Amino acid sequence: MSKSIFYHAGCPVCVSAEHDIVNLAGAENVEVVNIGEDRSRIPEAENAGVRSVPAMVTPNGNVLHINFGASMEDVKG
Repeated sequence: MSKSIFYHAGCPVCVSAEHDIVNLAGAENVEVVNIGEDRSRIPEAENAGVRSVPAMVTPNGNVLHINFGASMEDVKG
């Protein structure tokens, strides 16, 4: 993985964090995944270690949970 992946669920907390992360890291360095819209990516996020969103998975596999918005259980409904 050469880019960080920023997972979120589309809530206001998540969207605000998305803007900050993209501004800090640069759009070319971050893939943004809204798992509220693309639910097929939920297993991928969970396998990477994401337990709540918003969260960013770095290129070396570290998971950075940012400003708790929702648990993955809440997202899965």
